[in-house]
Amino acid sequence: MSTLTHAVGDARTMLRRNLKHALRYPSMTVSVIAMPVLMLLLFNYVFGGALGSGIGGTATGSTEYIDYVAPGIILMAATSGAVSTAVSVCVDMTEGIVNRFRTMSISRASFLTGHVVGGVIQTMVSVLVVVGVALLMGFRPDATAVEWLAALGLLALLVLALTWISAGIGLVTKTPETASNLPMPLTFLPFLGSAIVPTESMPTGLRWFAEYQPFTPVIETLRGLLMGTEIGNSGLIALAWCLGLALTGYLWARTAYQRGAKR
Repeated sequence: MSTLTHAVGDARTMLRRNLKHALRYPSMTVSVIAMPVLMLLLFNYVFGGALGSGIGGTATGSTEYIDYVAPGIILMAATSGAVSTAVSVCVDMTEGIVNRFRTMSISRASFLTGHVVGGVIQTMVSVLVVVGVALLMGFRPDATAVEWLAALGLLALLVLALTWISAGIGLVTKTPETASNLPMPLTFLPFLGSAIVPTESMPTGLRWFAEYQPFTPVIETLRGLLMGTEIGNSGLIALAWCLGLALTGYLWARTAYQRGAKR
């Protein structure tokens, strides 16, 4: 058996382990799905009338506003999985199971690979659930099959990037409580972008931050792919942010794991 085949087999075993943990202890997965769903309900049915009329919709919790806000909440679903990955990695580190893995004849890369791939799968399931809820609420995208695939591909790339970052958080934090708190800004940063309202409606300082933070070009690209609005250069900027964050998260997590192995 080649080294690559051995590493792939070990990673598959770790992935199966993490998915079984998610099924046996579903509370974290449920919370990851529930938060963006609740936000979608809140902003459409409670604030949708006022916000929708302000950006050109009707004043009755309109279908037009659900078309605007749904891509932003879908992106929020993509960011919410970072918490569960950080916690699961931290739990393994603090409970000592990683030390046992290091004494076994398994690929060292398989531990992180299993967590990251498992986190991506769980988060993408959350994204699909939020998309389904949005469709039930009146979200009516006019995207073609190719545009849907491009949107899901962009979300998957973003999820991969954030999952690597959250794995790094889990490796360096000392307690699961800390690991659950540190990724929270990633979940709510889309609200300081164009997820809820256009950046043009914000005060000057906040508008500048919203336009240049990483999630706004991703939201605008998703909105353009799903709703046919203008994308401009947002697509290239979104890809650059996702690739940069993925590389940064991967290098950080790998370095943190290797440092832990030397202790």
